[in-house]
Amino acid sequence: MGMNKRAKFDSLISLSRARLIQVLTGLLFLYLLFISFEIPVVLRAGLGLETPEIAFALPLISHPIFRTQNDNQFSTEEKEELVFRAQERKMGEFRKISGLIFDDNAFNRVSEDEFSELHKVVRDAFASGKEVLEDLKSGKVLSEVENQAKRPEEPCPNSVELSGDDFVKKGKMMVIPCGLSLGSHITIVGRPRWAHMEKEKNKGGGSTMMSQFLMELQGLRTVDGEDPPRILHFNPRLKGDWSGRPVIEQNTCYRMQWGTGQRCEGWKSRADEETVDGQVKCEKWIRDDDSGSEESKATWWLKRLIGRTRKVTVDWPYPFAENKLFVLTLIAGLEGYHINVDGRHISSFPYRPGFTLEDATGLFLNGDVDIHSIFAASLPTSHPSTAPQRHLEFSPEWKAPSLPTGPVGLFIGILSAGNHFAERMAVRKSWMQYKTVKPANVVIRFFVAMHARMKVNVELMKEADYFGDIVIVPYMDNYDLVVLKTIAICEYGVRTVAAKHIMKCDDDTFVRIDAVMAEVNKIQNGRSFYIGNINYYHKPLRHGKWAVTYE
Repeated sequence: MGMNKRAKFDSLISLSRARLIQVLTGLLFLYLLFISFEIPVVLRAGLGLETPEIAFALPLISHPIFRTQNDNQFSTEEKEELVFRAQERKMGEFRKISGLIFDDNAFNRVSEDEFSELHKVVRDAFASGKEVLEDLKSGKVLSEVENQAKRPEEPCPNSVELSGDDFVKKGKMMVIPCGLSLGSHITIVGRPRWAHMEKEKNKGGGSTMMSQFLMELQGLRTVDGEDPPRILHFNPRLKGDWSGRPVIEQNTCYRMQWGTGQRCEGWKSRADEETVDGQVKCEKWIRDDDSGSEESKATWWLKRLIGRTRKVTVDWPYPFAENKLFVLTLIAGLEGYHINVDGRHISSFPYRPGFTLEDATGLFLNGDVDIHSIFAASLPTSHPSTAPQRHLEFSPEWKAPSLPTGPVGLFIGILSAGNHFAERMAVRKSWMQYKTVKPANVVIRFFVAMHARMKVNVELMKEADYFGDIVIVPYMDNYDLVVLKTIAICEYGVRTVAAKHIMKCDDDTFVRIDAVMAEVNKIQNGRSFYIGNINYYHKPLRHGKWAVTYE
């Protein structure tokens, strides 16, 4: 009886094992079938059987909102064929206007649920850009700009003065119509306020005594639609500096990018440090930890009584004090700005590249200070050219070479704004002259959208026609839509240039093309790759120019 039960149990186990083997065999068959379909795709992507140009072009064609200008000429079946022959058909053609356009018909088919705020911004930007572009082509904008140029220019007074009350009414800004020139000087009479308690942002919400103010020379006419550059930033910190001592900080700031600061902390500049018009960058003043100050005064009087002929120096206190009147004089020298307080030289700040004296058209003061009066004298009496496009040099040597008739190794698309004339000219005269660019192994183009000011757009079109290295993306420029320029770069690199590799950068970037090409040459032919640094700890900014909203 027991043997029969065991035999039945063994037979059940055998049947279960056989069924399990059958199930596993079926799953293995399905897996092999799936792999057989997957292998060709992997081979095309990994071994270069499908070119990067085609891989980039397919998403552009199938996108419901964005399309290229020639897509509506072909049926759905013809579009795949178009990708393969677009390279040969478009090669060598110069296109000043990007082929990326906004498809209104596809946009109207989007349901209300999918209709996001970003879609609205994109539609409005393309509509505005299209209107501006049509006005530029018709010549309507050019006539308006020429009529504005015929208007009388603002006078250039030799001196400007403001009382403290008028200065506050004008938003704490004194306009210097024609900027500064060599020898110009500005005198400020003011009084620092008493220190007040202020919460510290980076130390757990504690409080500290604070008394500081700033004086800035700003370029009010050098940029449009953004904060003016701080040509000179002078920041006396009576109390509240992280060091716990009174200091003076000086710097420059251009497009929200601060330069290397010059910090005066009470020590005189070293003898081997470069000077500015023979003046040291920082003078010495009596510090709180200067234990020998009383002894030095006694020694100074003793040497004077003895009649020593050697020159004796005097140590002065920090030039600013709470609730004490001061007279500050800013002088534009040959090599930089010099600042005197109460008749004594305090600091000198050398001129930074990219700025001229003519650019300094505004004086701004803010902080813990009461201004009594401001005087600016020895100003230029002739109207300078403060237009950004004055940086352009219309010389044949800076023109871009013609597009090649065959594929290129690297296409570099540079993101730029309409009024960034100086940045584009700097690129043309620097790394764009690299030896591999001239034989057309590397093609470089600036991608620029329409600007809010018509005068900038007129000059931009002239620049594009002459240099031949600008591609206009037909939408009204908006920092939130900068990704559209990236899409336009990919579209241009695939359809017009047929580049093997595509690179994107900004117009304030210096690209070492030799180093980039060295990395590119390490990649096996046909394989895709990405070069860049990933910031894993980055958090989205919620304030400022690069702010990202929660929506």
